[in-house]
Amino acid sequence: MTLAHTRILLVEDDINLGTLLCEYLKAKGYDTDLAQNGDEGFKTFMKKPFDICVLDVMMPIKDGFTLAKEIREINHDMPIVFLTAKNLQDDVFKGFQIGADDYITKPFSMQELLYRIEAIIKRSKTGKPKNDTGIFKLGNSEFDSNKRILTYNDQQSKLTTKEADLLKMLCQNPNQVLERNYALKTIWIDDNYFNARSMDVYITKLRKHLKHETGIEILNIHGKGFKLILPQD
Repeated sequence: MTLAHTRILLVEDDINLGTLLCEYLKAKGYDTDLAQNGDEGFKTFMKKPFDICVLDVMMPIKDGFTLAKEIREINHDMPIVFLTAKNLQDDVFKGFQIGADDYITKPFSMQELLYRIEAIIKRSKTGKPKNDTGIFKLGNSEFDSNKRILTYNDQQSKLTTKEADLLKMLCQNPNQVLERNYALKTIWIDDNYFNARSMDVYITKLRKHLKHETGIEILNIHGKGFKLILPQD
């Protein structure tokens, strides 16, 4: 059974294996993109949102561990599965230290990979300790992302849909970089010039909404995106 609208990024430098796996996953109903090295994989990741990444460890230009670290800097909760020809304990430990959700040693059956992907996706969609209420504390302010209401000292501001979506993404990744293209692809669907300028306008509006909060700010991270700075306990 496939999970509807699941998007998979597959990064595998063995073109024969990669093509075989990609075609198999597509045949099973998954929207799958194939990249052949870590650098190409990162560029593909930046083009649109994915639900899970399946990364080969040993690749030219950029290995799977490095790619995973870069992906997690952008999306801390992105599920990641490592593929490797090695069976060394050190590699397994390194993979899990980076935050791997699973680790499959070659050779493996395509059905095994499919089962593991489906299990991880189900957990990520149903078992994440995400903010179930949709309510976020921002200093003395409270943001109800479901109602799109930001409250400060009993004064309520109704946010637009895109303002609320953008603030929610920032709140879900506090003190981490929210990559520009990822936000554009997720909220605006297209990362063209006009949408990018539109997002900059919404960032400015959100800063105005939060201007009363000391110690809380939305930073521009040059060449990357934005970061919501929240005081850490």
